[in-house]
Amino acid sequence: MAKTRIDYKANATRRRNRFAYTVGIFGLLLITFSYYFYQVFFTPNVETKGRPTYIVVRRGESAKAVLDSIDATGVIVDKLSLRFVAKLMKYEKLVKPGRYELKDGYTNRQLINDLRTGSHRLPLRLTFQNIRLREDLARKLATTIDARPGQFDSLLSSPTYTKSLGFDTTSILTMFIPNTYELPWNASAENVMQRMQKEYEKFWTPARDAKRKALGLSRAEVSTLASIVEAEQQQHADERPRVAGVYLNRLKRGMKLQADPTVVYANHDFTIKRVLNVHLAKDSPYNTYKYAGLPPGPINLPSIASIDAVLNPESHDYLYFCAKEDFSGYHAFARNEQEHLVNARRYQAALSRAGIMK
Repeated sequence: MAKTRIDYKANATRRRNRFAYTVGIFGLLLITFSYYFYQVFFTPNVETKGRPTYIVVRRGESAKAVLDSIDATGVIVDKLSLRFVAKLMKYEKLVKPGRYELKDGYTNRQLINDLRTGSHRLPLRLTFQNIRLREDLARKLATTIDARPGQFDSLLSSPTYTKSLGFDTTSILTMFIPNTYELPWNASAENVMQRMQKEYEKFWTPARDAKRKALGLSRAEVSTLASIVEAEQQQHADERPRVAGVYLNRLKRGMKLQADPTVVYANHDFTIKRVLNVHLAKDSPYNTYKYAGLPPGPINLPSIASIDAVLNPESHDYLYFCAKEDFSGYHAFARNEQEHLVNARRYQAALSRAGIMK
C-alpha cells in the first residue's frame, strides 16, 4: 500500500513536470513568435541609402509581380518577411495601380499598407530620351502610362486625331518637347496627348516664335533642324549654335544639307558609324544628300538646348564641317569645299587607323 502511494506521488510529480515543461515550451514559442511577429511588422525593412526609389504598379498586375519589382530595386533588407506580411495583410486581393515611393526606414506594414490602400500614390514621371521613331515614342509612352498596347501608336498615326491637335502624322513628333513631366497616375492616353499639346504651346513663347519667324522657319522646321543639330553634336552642347549656323547658311544658299545623321535615319540602321556610298544611295525624303531642304520631320526628339541653338545660331560664314580627327567630339569647320576636303581626309584617315570601316 505504501509503494502504491509512492508511485502515485512520483507519477503526479512527473505529470506536473511535463506540464510545466510544456507550458514553458509553449511560453517560449509564444514569446519567440511574438518577437518575430513584431520584427516583421514593425522593424524598418526598407534601406534606400539616400537614393529615392520608386515603383510603378500597372493595372491588372499581380501581387507577386509587384513584390518581384520591389525585390528588384535592391532596397529591401528581408525579402521573405515582406512577402510574409503581404500574405497576412491579404495584399493579393487589394493591388492598387499607381506610382509609389519605397521610403527609407519603412516597415513591411507601412509599405504594404501604402500599396493596398493607394493612399500615397505619386504622380507619374514622364521623361523623353533617345527617341528616334514614332514606334519608339509610342513604346515609351505606353511603358510609362497605364495604357493599352498600341493605344499611343494608334493616336500618333491617326491623321484625324493628330490634325485635331494641330499636327499631321509626321510633325506630331515635334509636339513632344523633351523634359520631365508629372502626370496623374491614372492619366489616359488622350490625357497625355492633350497635356503634351499644352506644354508645347507653353514652350513656344512669343520670344521663341519671333526668333523662328526671323529665320523664316515654322515651329516644326525648327524642331526638325534641331534634331539634325543634336544628332551631329551629341557630346558638346556649346558647339550646337555653330553647327546650326552651318545648316542655316546652306539653307539660305539653296544647298543640300548633306547631313550624315539623316542618311542613317533614312536607312533605319542606327549602328552605322561611317556613312558609305551604299548608304548615300538610299532613296528617301530623309536623305539630305539626295533631296534639298529639310527632311519631312525630325530624326529624333531634340532637346530644348538644341532647339534654342537653332533659334540662337552662331553668325559665321562656314558651310561645311566634319568631326575632328582627335575623336574629341568637336568638329572642324570650313568656309569652302577645298578646306572641308582637307579636314575630311584627316578624319577618314583617323577612322581607318581606328579600324572603323562601317
